[in-house]
Formats: sequence, C-alpha cells, structure tokens
Amino acid sequence: MKVRIEKIDRKSEEVVLIRCYEVTDNVKEIETFVKSRSGSISGISDAMQYEVAVTDICYIESVDGKTFLYTDDRVYETSYRLYELEEMLRSKHFLRISKPMLVNLMKIRSIQPAFNGRFTAVMRSGEQIIISRNYVKALKAALRGE
Repeated sequence: MKVRIEKIDRKSEEVVLIRCYEVTDNVKEIETFVKSRSGSISGISDAMQYEVAVTDICYIESVDGKTFLYTDDRVYETSYRLYELEEMLRSKHFLRISKPMLVNLMKIRSIQPAFNGRFTAVMRSGEQIIISRNYVKALKAALRGE
C-alpha cells in the first residue's frame, strides 16, 4: 500500500481518500482512526473563548464541579460535564481512568504499575496521572483494542 500526501492551500477542504479494491478490516480501521481524530471542544482560558482540537487534549478533569481540558501547554475550562465529554469522546480514544478524569489514549507514552492495584500513566509531556484500580480492566481492554 502506498501513502501519498498532497499539500493544498488553506482555502481548500482537507480530504482523506482511501482507494482500495475491497473494503477490508484494515481499511475500516484507518477510516475509524481518521474520523476519531477530528473535532473540537469549546474552552475558556484567560477570559478568552477557544476551540480546542480534540487531538490536542491530553486529559480532562473535573475539580470542584468545574471541568478542565489539559493540553501540553495550557488549561481550559469548559461548560461540559465530565459524563457528557465521556460520551462525546468515547469513539475518539478517550477513556475514563478515575471518577474525575478522562485520558486521551493517544497521548500516553507509557503505563507503569503503582501501589494498591493502581497504575500511573506517563503522558508524552512527561506529566504523570494516576489510573484508579477500578478502571484498570477497562484500560487494558481498550489498549488491546477490545
């Protein structure tokens, strides 16, 4: 299979085209991945409203009734509730890892065992977040592609 990337001007719409003889499981997997990486969520930082690309979000946390989107270099507050974001982002490689937190599986560098059945996820940014033991089974299943 060849892969070809063509640069276009900003006025044109970006399109991913897959040309194949047959729609196989591999082709469907590529389609699902591409669709899962699109979209954005509204967030506020420094009194300014932004559209935060889903692909830029490392994790989402609920603290004191407020929900925050964490990227590599910024934190945004969003009006969405954590359960709403969990439902919205389920197909976009986000997974609940504790009662107040969702993580972008594509932003995890490594996972290490911690104390009392918990695990620690090391993000690409180097930040470490705790995976509650109640969510380890779901994480393992997600990483296996189940």
